Amino acid sequence: MNKILATLIAGLFAAGAYAQAPAAAPAAKPATAAAKIDTDAKPAAGATTAAKPAAMSKEDKAAAKMAKKEKAAAAKKEKAEAAAAKKAEAAAKKA
Repeated sequence: MNKILATLIAGLFAAGAYAQAPAAAPAAKPATAAAKIDTDAKPAAGATTAAKPAAMSKEDKAAAKMAKKEKAAAAKKEKAEAAAAKKAEAAAKKA
């Protein structure tokens, strides 16, 4: 039973590593030095081939923070308007 469970768990890890592997670049597209993938190299056992995302600059962080604030404000305004409309509708039904 332990061998079966170990095999199933190893299979899940292998499937997860396979699913996270980036797609190979098409042959017609020229590869840059940063994006070139060495297909001959064998990864170490258990190593994933997923690339780390690039770090955000201060400007990008500030823009993302501002966009998040604007989105939250818009959602809050929309929720307040929906509540006011619902309240007005309820008052109209009573009258």
